[in-house]
Amino acid sequence: MKKSVRIGLVILLFLLLILIRAVVQPYFYDPLLDYFKHDYLYKSFPEMDFSIYFWNIFYRYFLNTIISLAIIYLVFNDVKTLYFSIKFYILAFAALSLMLFILLKFNITQNYLLTFYVRRFLIQPLFVFILLPAFYYQKLKAES
Repeated sequence: MKKSVRIGLVILLFLLLILIRAVVQPYFYDPLLDYFKHDYLYKSFPEMDFSIYFWNIFYRYFLNTIISLAIIYLVFNDVKTLYFSIKFYILAFAALSLMLFILLKFNITQNYLLTFYVRRFLIQPLFVFILLPAFYYQKLKAES
């Protein structure tokens, strides 16, 4: 594939990630969105349906992961890097979703920032911004 086409696809995929972030309110169930915007210091966590909430978390994570994996593959064009990324995303989802479930289920409100950041790593495509420079650095080290 031509380099210009790959760059164009990467830009398009980043725009898709932005689009997912932009349309979050009407399409995804997230009662913590308003909570963390306003009254997280003064109120307890809002009531929520855990099954619906975690399906929505999974759905957003899955969409962000598929797009992020496509970006990683287009940038590096390496199957080993892609397989490592897939394993990383699966393990990260398992660990972070378990942590978020424990924090929410047992209402650990004194660690509201921990809940905020765990949730953020699940619903936003932050891992692609961590993995891209890491893989690039690894590639530079391997070439020298």
